[in-house]
Amino acid sequence: MNDEYLKEAIAIASKNVEQGGGPFGALIVKDGAVLASSGNLVTISNDPTAHAEILVIREACAKLETWDLLGCELYSSCEPCPMCMGAIYWAHIDKIYYAASHDDAREAGFDDSDIYREIRKAPEDRKIVMQQKFKEEGWIPFKTWQNREDKNEY
Repeated sequence: MNDEYLKEAIAIASKNVEQGGGPFGALIVKDGAVLASSGNLVTISNDPTAHAEILVIREACAKLETWDLLGCELYSSCEPCPMCMGAIYWAHIDKIYYAASHDDAREAGFDDSDIYREIRKAPEDRKIVMQQKFKEEGWIPFKTWQNREDKNEY
């Protein structure tokens, strides 16, 4: 862990607030080099997925021309939310270092605890209606994927 990178993530978050964005900042480092850095652009870009962590994952992947960020570290001004954690796991990022906790974020008005509760529920018990249909047909793309010999597994 490099404290300077974490301090930089916090500085990005502070600057982002001054520029009208959310109070979150992140960067991705590999082999001592910063690959990507960004603040949260949700309200600026009208994109609910434009969290700082998602944006730096996208940028780092583009720079490295891969979806696999094995060997990378993510520094974030705040503990990543459930969406960002999913992306971090899919990207195979090795380590996460963060400053503020999700409890700190909740206290500031960014409460993701409801999402954690919803994820634990059965689909039929969630607030957002979820209905499964065409289960057998839905398996066709997976079967096709399984049968491909040239697939790029992740």
